[in-house]
Amino acid sequence: MLNSLLLFSATSFIFFGVGCFVSSYLKAEFIRYGLPQFRLLTGLLQLIGGLGIGIGFWWPTLQLVSTAGLAILMLLGFGVRLKIRDNFVQSFPAFFYFILNLYLSNQLYSNL
Repeated sequence: MLNSLLLFSATSFIFFGVGCFVSSYLKAEFIRYGLPQFRLLTGLLQLIGGLGIGIGFWWPTLQLVSTAGLAILMLLGFGVRLKIRDNFVQSFPAFFYFILNLYLSNQLYSNL
């Protein structure tokens, strides 16, 4: 179960990370957030985090750092959603990925 959740998180963040570089929708979203200057950095951090989870199957400490970092990134993303007064449906993905990666980092820390 844990490995499936790790793969889900890694795949999601690689997908969203690439999206930050190529998606006109995400470009418009970052403008809507008032943070267009952070789009590429966010995408890079998502890619690094997703790849770190994947590489972490052979280097568990990297997996822990990656899930914890992504949890922090998603907490910040959720905060942005609250600040701009997005509704529940718009805010939920950031909150979900925050909780998921917080859970994963907690489980990985417990297993070290």
